[in-house]
Amino acid sequence: MTFCLGIKTKFGIVGLSDTRITSGTETTTSKKVFTVNREKHTFFIMTSGLRSVRDKAITYFSEVIEEQDQNVTKLYKMVNEFADQVKRVAEEDKKYLEEAGFTFNLFSIIGGQLEEDKTPKLYLLYPQGNWIEIRRGTPFVSIGNTGAGNPVLRRSLQYEDSLEYAMKCAFLAFDATRISANDVDYPIDTVVLENDQYHTTERRFEQKELEHISSFWNQRIKEAIKELPADVLAKAFQDISFAPESQ
Repeated sequence: MTFCLGIKTKFGIVGLSDTRITSGTETTTSKKVFTVNREKHTFFIMTSGLRSVRDKAITYFSEVIEEQDQNVTKLYKMVNEFADQVKRVAEEDKKYLEEAGFTFNLFSIIGGQLEEDKTPKLYLLYPQGNWIEIRRGTPFVSIGNTGAGNPVLRRSLQYEDSLEYAMKCAFLAFDATRISANDVDYPIDTVVLENDQYHTTERRFEQKELEHISSFWNQRIKEAIKELPADVLAKAFQDISFAPESQ
C-alpha cells in the first residue's frame, strides 16, 4: 500500500507521498514521485499500485516525453499520453498478473502547468486510463491507504487556503495514516507548484525533521478533548431507573 496526496488551492498545488514499499514480509524505501521541469512546462506524477507496473509505465512515458514533449502544451494532453502508456502496460501484463493472483491497480495523481494552461491543474488517473480533474469543490485527491487521512482534510481544508496551510494539512493527513497503517511510513517526498511559476519544487523529509510536529499535534488533540464543552455527555454515566408501566 502507499499514501499519495495532491491538493489544489487558488495559489497552486502541493503534493505529498510516502516512500514505503511492501513486498510480502519485506519493506523497502523507494521514490513514488516522477517530476519534469522545463521552461514554462512542469508536472509531476505520483502513483499507487504494483511497483512493476509503475516502473514500466514511467519508462515508456519517459520515451514519449523525449520524442513529443515540446508538442504537448496542456496538462490534460500529457495525462492522456501517460494514460496511453498505462493501457499499453495493461495490454502486455494484465493477463499474466491476474493469472498470478495480482491486481492491475495503478492509480496516479498528476499535477502541473504547461504553456497553455491558465492555472496549475490536478488530475486523478484510474488504472483503466480514464481521469477526472480535481476542482475547488473538493480540492484534494489521495490514493493508496487513504481512510485515516481524509477526515483531517475534509474538516480543515478549503480551496482559498494558502499553500503553506495546505502543506500542513497534507502532513497531518499523512501522519494520521502512518499511525493507523504499518505499510505507510517515512521518509516523505513533497512537491510544491505555485501559480504561473512553471517549476515544481521537490523535497524529501526524514522522520527526525518532522516528529516534533506530530508530537505537538498529538498533545493539542488531547488538550482539545479535555476542553470539549460536552457536559451533556455526563448523562451517559447516570443510571436512570424507569418505573414499570401501569397495567
